[in-house]
Amino acid sequence: MPTNLAIDDRLIEEARRSGGHKTKKEAVTAALDEYIRRRKQQRILDLFGSFDFDPKYDYKAARRSKRS
Repeated sequence: MPTNLAIDDRLIEEARRSGGHKTKKEAVTAALDEYIRRRKQQRILDLFGSFDFDPKYDYKAARRSKRS
């Protein structure tokens, strides 16, 4: 889908060079991909410590029961 964006030329050129991208499109696509991955990682980190750990849980037994 064609989209026109007003992106600071200095920023896009720096991103293109620092990422080793040949085109502005490659640089923007890589930047968006990285942004999305980091947001997903942040959501996972935000969950850290938000649930209770059951010290009696036996993950090996659970894994064996799934195989049967």
